[in-house]
Amino acid sequence: MVWAACAACIVGIIAAIGWLVTAPRPAFTADSTSLFDQAGDARRGEQVFLAGDCASCHASPGQEDRLRLGGGLALASPFGTFRVPNISSDPTDGIGAWTTKDLANALLSGVSPDGSHYYPVFPYSSYAHLTIEDVADLLAYLRSLPAVSGRAPPHDINPLFSIRRFLGFWKLLYFRPGKIAPDPAHDEQWNRGRYLVEAAGHCAECHSSRDAFGGIKDKTRFAGGRDPVGTGFYPNITPARIGHWSQADLAEMLMSGNTPDHGRVGSSMADVVTNTAQLSQADRDAIAAYIKSLPARPTERP
Repeated sequence: MVWAACAACIVGIIAAIGWLVTAPRPAFTADSTSLFDQAGDARRGEQVFLAGDCASCHASPGQEDRLRLGGGLALASPFGTFRVPNISSDPTDGIGAWTTKDLANALLSGVSPDGSHYYPVFPYSSYAHLTIEDVADLLAYLRSLPAVSGRAPPHDINPLFSIRRFLGFWKLLYFRPGKIAPDPAHDEQWNRGRYLVEAAGHCAECHSSRDAFGGIKDKTRFAGGRDPVGTGFYPNITPARIGHWSQADLAEMLMSGNTPDHGRVGSSMADVVTNTAQLSQADRDAIAAYIKSLPARPTERP
């Protein structure tokens, strides 16, 4: 009986610790409101929106207007099918009632306004490096877009993963929020490119391989590999694969979709180019400068 009681006590302690360490931790609370006193700039926010490729996932399927952000797109994964939410300015079905703090917690912490973990199919692991100013500007731009009524269907995922609290364990393993500090060893263009690639553009989220838990394998970062559902491959964008591309070639691809091999990007990258083509030439050049500096890594074998 004593051993049973001790075992039960130990299990209880472990469960309590697990409950504590997996708690959603929003970066900003009610005490942080002074950080958001400054209204965002919608014009600058449009550039954040484009760099973040928001429309490619959140635009309502079946229509051509990329600024109708009603969500609903189905995203297949090894864990089930996720449905992209409505982020239009609709106050009920979208995020029209959100504050800058709400959006900041979503992007920088992966935590919803109701205090739940978001699934990392929403690439907050990268967005977590955005600046507060860019978040405020992005919300100002989103508020300028049309409201779209209707919510996306619920996720269709393995019941085990429907317990969002478990995502706290995933965050312990893979989530590393925080600002990207400028590297004084590099110039302003490179640092701007790093921010766009690693934070806003979240390029590594696609151009890397993932482990069984859906986390990026560090040794494959930007080296591409099989996509999570095994239906194709993401290309290696390190010098191991595109080392013969010049910085100008990369910037051109981001504007036109044309590659120096007389090809043209397709699939989801074509959607990315729709957005990067609307960035400033300076930002495209900055992205290209940073990508050219990536360490060469081999593509992981299937």
